[in-house]
Amino acid sequence: MKIIQGPLITILMLIVAINAVSQEKGQYTWNGHQCAVALTYDDGLNVHLDLVAPTLDSAGLKATFYIPGNALSLRNRLNDWRTLAKNGHELGNHTLFHPCAGDLPGREWINPDYDLSTYTMKRMLDEIRLANTLLQSIDGRTKRTFAYTCGEEMVEGMSLNSEIAEDFVGARGVVPKTMEIGEVVMFDIGAFMVSGQTGEALIAMVEKARKDFSLIVFIFHGVGGEHAINVDLAEHNKLLRYLKENERDIWVATMADIAEFVMAHQMSLERLEGHE
Repeated sequence: MKIIQGPLITILMLIVAINAVSQEKGQYTWNGHQCAVALTYDDGLNVHLDLVAPTLDSAGLKATFYIPGNALSLRNRLNDWRTLAKNGHELGNHTLFHPCAGDLPGREWINPDYDLSTYTMKRMLDEIRLANTLLQSIDGRTKRTFAYTCGEEMVEGMSLNSEIAEDFVGARGVVPKTMEIGEVVMFDIGAFMVSGQTGEALIAMVEKARKDFSLIVFIFHGVGGEHAINVDLAEHNKLLRYLKENERDIWVATMADIAEFVMAHQMSLERLEGHE
């Protein structure tokens, strides 16, 4: 009988370990937790600084804030955003001017100067990369994620996904779905828009992700006001309390941290499959 030695036995042991985890439906896949939750907040609002960040910090939870470069609160409260980043939250890229396509129904509110339907790909990429430089000047970081403005991934009929792959560790879309770790598409990460839901409804969504050993991403805008897409502050805080109480089983992290973790996991599986 031939005895297996050396690197081959190490690879086989790794495969056995991964299969054991797989048999438990990935129970410990998410950084030792059953599921992962990303709390994301769009458009750089004052309520994010005044109401959301203090509650997150008191609970020790980290989140991602997608800030357009022209957000008034960024201009007026630069030091507050810098402090937020120092406290471990991610300043995510939401472009310089938050362009959205103005040629779609119900888009009369779009500023013609920032109508995405008139953008060239070069202009869009230039503005995205300049926004990265702006954010780096605030937080000193070189790795962050991107959120498609109005969820729109196409410019001049071409997809942004591959164009920004060298600029970010991942990108958030707006398709509402939970994802097992092998299902995550790094530059089209699904997410659920929060608008008026109760805390109980949001908790139920996390419970389902927990049962399925998946990632769930929430998109918040107004929290207690300041935006037409809004959730009541008390309902928002019910979710945060639940996440804190269940932190042993639920990994709450920034989009950047989750994206890097998923990428490393997927790459390790690809390497193992390549040795089969």
